Amino acid sequence: MSDPFAQLIPEARAYLAELAANNSRDWFNDHKARYEAELKGPATLLLDQFAAEIGGAGTKLFRPHRDVRFSKDKTPYNTHLHMLWTLPGGGRQAPGFFFGIAPDYVSIGGGVMGFDKAVLTDWRNAVDGPLGAELKQVLDGLRADGMRIGEPELKRVPAPFDKGHPRGELLRRKALTVWRDLPESDFHSPLAALSGTYQKLLPLYDKLREFL
Repeated sequence: MSDPFAQLIPEARAYLAELAANNSRDWFNDHKARYEAELKGPATLLLDQFAAEIGGAGTKLFRPHRDVRFSKDKTPYNTHLHMLWTLPGGGRQAPGFFFGIAPDYVSIGGGVMGFDKAVLTDWRNAVDGPLGAELKQVLDGLRADGMRIGEPELKRVPAPFDKGHPRGELLRRKALTVWRDLPESDFHSPLAALSGTYQKLLPLYDKLREFL
């Protein structure tokens, strides 16, 4: 059975590459109907369909307009298409599931983009305890399966933890995201790629929910 979203990635990447070369309001307005038909429409349907598949997650399609108020780069539009599913059962802070399409990458990921202040304290205490060893085992397994993990935000292990802590790499994190970079062979089956990646990330979500 063919994927109903088989054209989303090729068409979105082609459009975004053209937008990158013509990043202006005039160009975007002249091609807005194409954006609606080839990017926004299919992405919205994909968000809703996959949310139903995984049990009622919240959804967000990030807007194409850039916030340029504090940026030297005044180009008005993002040259990527980003989607977010906010997963149920996260307590104080819900984990997310992410899908990003751009001319130079197609990635699916999951985790928490940034721990809230109180959650960050609990993250570090959890990493220091038995849950930390279990979490490291899960992450090691995901790495072995070819997934990549975002770099730690801190250069040093924060106090009061020992700088030689066996899970220092986790203690240096203020966020935790795990990614699968989609090979071109999967570009025409995004729904299957989302489903397969989500299943691989379920053990990570289980561990995150233990302290979230």
